[in-house]
Amino acid sequence: MNNEEVIQELPENYEELKRAAGRSADWKARLEAVEELGRYNHKQIIDILNRLMISDPVYTVQEAAYNKLRAFGEDVKVPSKNKAELFKGVSKIILRVKKSLPKDHSYEEFKEKLKKMRVDVYDAYEGEKGENFDQWLEQMWISATK
Repeated sequence: MNNEEVIQELPENYEELKRAAGRSADWKARLEAVEELGRYNHKQIIDILNRLMISDPVYTVQEAAYNKLRAFGEDVKVPSKNKAELFKGVSKIILRVKKSLPKDHSYEEFKEKLKKMRVDVYDAYEGEKGENFDQWLEQMWISATK
């Protein structure tokens, strides 16, 4: 495990890491939690990592959890990267946000409103799309019809 010591007990900040791993609106916090939790080979932590590997909307988080579980010797399958949509009906969500703004709003105004109204959607797609996020979001904004 990259010369890192694997500890067989729960960390002192376990509850804090557990909360961070469950933050639906902060994929970076979830990823950091995976990295920290991955230093502790404990059943409760393995359960959290399994949940993130299977159900996190951001593939980067799923993959990190998978790698930590493999390092613990867990028999897990590589998470699938091929997802049609992270959120069912994302086009409708985009349209709803667009409709809530004045007719002549800018892309930046739309982006800020989406972040306020649906931070979970914004965060998941930002994590999943990476550097292509703005390009993808602007295209979704353009193609959403009122």
